Amino acid sequence: MTWSATARGAHQPDNTAFTQQRLPAWQPLLSASITLPLFFCAGLAFIGLGLGLYYSSNAIKELGYDYTGNPGTGDCSLCGVADQDRAPPPSCRCAWNFSLPELFQGPVYLYYELTKFYQNNRRYGVSRDDAQLSGLQSALRHPVNECFPYQFSAKGVPIAPCGAIANSLFNDTFTLWHQRLPGGPYVEVPLDRTGIAWWTDYHIKFHNPPLVNGSLALAFKGTTRPPNWPVPVYQLSPDPNNTGFINQDFVVWMRTAALPWFRKLYARIRQGNYSAGLPRGNYRVNITYNYPVRAFDGHKRIILSNISWMGGKNPFLGIAYLVVGSLCILTGFVMLVVYIRYQDQNDEAEDQE
Repeated sequence: MTWSATARGAHQPDNTAFTQQRLPAWQPLLSASITLPLFFCAGLAFIGLGLGLYYSSNAIKELGYDYTGNPGTGDCSLCGVADQDRAPPPSCRCAWNFSLPELFQGPVYLYYELTKFYQNNRRYGVSRDDAQLSGLQSALRHPVNECFPYQFSAKGVPIAPCGAIANSLFNDTFTLWHQRLPGGPYVEVPLDRTGIAWWTDYHIKFHNPPLVNGSLALAFKGTTRPPNWPVPVYQLSPDPNNTGFINQDFVVWMRTAALPWFRKLYARIRQGNYSAGLPRGNYRVNITYNYPVRAFDGHKRIILSNISWMGGKNPFLGIAYLVVGSLCILTGFVMLVVYIRYQDQNDEAEDQE
């Protein structure tokens, strides 16, 4: 036996049905009796699912109020007029009053919504330092170049947190008040501000730097706040478990939106007498108007909403399933007509032969 024959034998696959590709195989022949039922069944399934999603979405209740403050639009118009100068006056306050004739079924979620705000802009979306946000001490002193021009202050001090996303943090605040009886006092509705961020963001991506002598302020020593912030990051909240890089509002804001109109969770209403929802009565939302949007022709809304098994109100998914299901059934009927027509022609040709 020559060397080449020996080499070929060493590399030759085993003589089995699997390695020699002799396993039995099935190749379907798509006929009208198979294809047409598939189209009709798929169409009915999509339509059924679409109807369920659509009606579930419509069953969700929402109350919204545009508090941008365009002239003549309500209590927030004075703050909106000042917003034309790129920033409202400090502590500009307004209110939204509404009434509920019946129970607003819980759990109730409070959102804020912005329009014409392009968090999906490429340069804006990368303007952050994930190493800094994860709590690395070295990253506090050396923010990445992607944060420019919010990398260092005018005096050369590193900014923490750096970048355009952090610098544009939403800072309007809301409180909700309930009047049980006409003419009676207003009682503040407790807003649960915990657990509003994604679990992976809060527990994995965002961490404060190690404390120095038990102080978070000393851990951030040698850094400065973003230019648009009134306070440094370690003073975002008096709660030591909700300040710094792990502040819930900050973590929610740092998860950028894919579209120029978006809403973000502000609080849940699920405590005390409001665990089942908002009882009937008069309500007032006190708004501290800080965030300027009229400079870029944007709008701000506050939204009260409950949820269903599919999440928040979103009719698009149900409509999409209905459209796809309808197209499947329409395609099935077209194919059925074509099949019957040409089947008759084939039968006539066979009879003539």
